[in-house]
Amino acid sequence: MIICEYEDGKWGDVKLVPYGPLAFTPAMMGVNYGQACFEGMKAYKDKDGQVFLFRPEKNFERINKSATRLAMPEVTEEMFLDGLKALVDIDRDWIPQGEGNSLYIRPLIFATEEALKARVANKYMFAIVATPAKMYYTEPVSVKISDHYSRAASGGVGSAKAAGNYAASFYPTQLAIEEGYEQIIWTDDATHEYFEESGTMNVFVRINDTIFTPPTSEKILDGVTRDSFIQLAKKRGIEVKVEPIKVKDVVEAQKNGTLKEVWGVGTAVVTTVFQALGYNGDKLELPRLSDEESFAVTLKNDLVDLQTNLSEDPFGWRVLVDHVLETV
Repeated sequence: MIICEYEDGKWGDVKLVPYGPLAFTPAMMGVNYGQACFEGMKAYKDKDGQVFLFRPEKNFERINKSATRLAMPEVTEEMFLDGLKALVDIDRDWIPQGEGNSLYIRPLIFATEEALKARVANKYMFAIVATPAKMYYTEPVSVKISDHYSRAASGGVGSAKAAGNYAASFYPTQLAIEEGYEQIIWTDDATHEYFEESGTMNVFVRINDTIFTPPTSEKILDGVTRDSFIQLAKKRGIEVKVEPIKVKDVVEAQKNGTLKEVWGVGTAVVTTVFQALGYNGDKLELPRLSDEESFAVTLKNDLVDLQTNLSEDPFGWRVLVDHVLETV
């Protein structure tokens, strides 16, 4: 793992150390006051054993955006990108090959000062840990459109990848699971009339042959996978409209047969296709498309092929991880 400590107004040396526990007390401010944010990203291994990162500069930009919103110090590009490459290099033998396999990487920043006082902390830790990962969801899932709970509010921290955002989402998700759903489509906090995100993913809706996705805002996370899907769709000549999505329009499209697909995208899941939407006590079934008919599956395959070096990379998104560490 990578660790680096912040004290006296500056970051110290970045260290690459064996993964293991760290000594903290219950008075750590990150635990008590929630100054903590993270990123999710992956490393991929191609058939020749080469290792690649995917758009790591976007994660670097976003973790600093999150840190700023939570009044934490930004990390430097050298700390983040060089630390990331060093960790992935030394752990390259842990990266599984094959479809759906990757090394999931978690950079994070959290307050470490011990003080039971509600204020900005003076000590922090930047860390990067990783774990081999397989495909998240292998089958379509059912999701409930939320009519009460919201993921984020205007003026809040929805656009930051704040740890507390996830804690607040667990209880509503648990309730949805008890009703027979796997996830939630979050709606806006003011009216619950607009789609925002789905679970821990950005959401896409296909009506006829047009893809819709909500614009990012202070309530919606600027997902790397989301942006990649938009660009890949445009490359294929698929019309993409980045605009607010009304719940009633999606429900009406389901009733008149023009709603073809709804799906979520994110680093961990890549793509999760939805088979049904829960709304006002009804379960609205979605069409079961073949892989060839599905925009969600087609774009997922385009993305995975690019990430794993099975296709050309016209965007310059794939970053080769060289052997940067000396071996004995």
